Amino acid sequence: MRNFADELIEQCMKKNSVLVVGLDPDIKLFPDFLSKQIDSSLESISEVIYEFNKIVIDAVADHVVAVKPQLAYYEVYGSYGIKALEKTIEYARSKQLVIINDAKRGDIGSTSMAYAQAFLGEGIIAGDMVTVNPFLGSDGYMPFLEVADENNKGVFLLLKTSNPSSYEIQDLILENGEQLYFKMAEDINKLASATIGSNNYSYIGAVVGATYPEEAKKLRKMLPYSIFLVPGFGKQGGKAENLSVFFDAKGNGALISSSRGIIYSYMDGDNEWVKATKDEMFKRIQKSVLTANEQINSVRFNESGI
Repeated sequence: MRNFADELIEQCMKKNSVLVVGLDPDIKLFPDFLSKQIDSSLESISEVIYEFNKIVIDAVADHVVAVKPQLAYYEVYGSYGIKALEKTIEYARSKQLVIINDAKRGDIGSTSMAYAQAFLGEGIIAGDMVTVNPFLGSDGYMPFLEVADENNKGVFLLLKTSNPSSYEIQDLILENGEQLYFKMAEDINKLASATIGSNNYSYIGAVVGATYPEEAKKLRKMLPYSIFLVPGFGKQGGKAENLSVFFDAKGNGALISSSRGIIYSYMDGDNEWVKATKDEMFKRIQKSVLTANEQINSVRFNESGI
């Protein structure tokens, strides 16, 4: 039985990459050739965000498996931001990239169903996968799993996130002595183990931060059928040498995500980044992607971390 995890793994094998690039467009960090196109209108912001994303996508398309729009950067501009998101998704699809909407949605059942249809259905902002907050309980995330199954798409459930304060909630000790995120991992595994595809993985994945390799080592054993989406590599402090624990012995089972470290790589090394041309921006982003791939691939087949 095939599911979306099979398609994802096959794309990773084809490109020899497990890298995901986040599309987090912050107009304050755009070079002059882009920012000068912005006038007082939200429409101009929408157009420039799309142009920025196109440059990033063109630079990374041959070297990454997926792009991951962070929805907050689009929603802040209302319908104009969503228009930029729609066009970005369409363009990424034309480059045969997987789209992971980083939405972190989750609500009561009926609302979650509406969210699931929006992000995993046939709508104009629907992608191939979406991040979901499971801490409202099963009626908050089950609609996403149902819609993903119906449409051959995938879900990443937040589990052990990369932010420094994640321990405040996710590490809470339950009455039985278990940490909360361990209990969540057990619940995810019950669902994932019943939905395994031909490559031995489920379309039900988990978000596990690169900044927590020791926790990831335990979670990899607890969740043998779930692909991990691994944020926090690069600028947030996740180190390439610690990534082997996220993968299985075949080098599968994880997607490593980097956003700022790649899309704003033209800012590194000098204070003249505002003067960067389109060509310079493209070349620096492409170089940073190739470097990231090399770093990740050097450790992902290391069985000693499993």
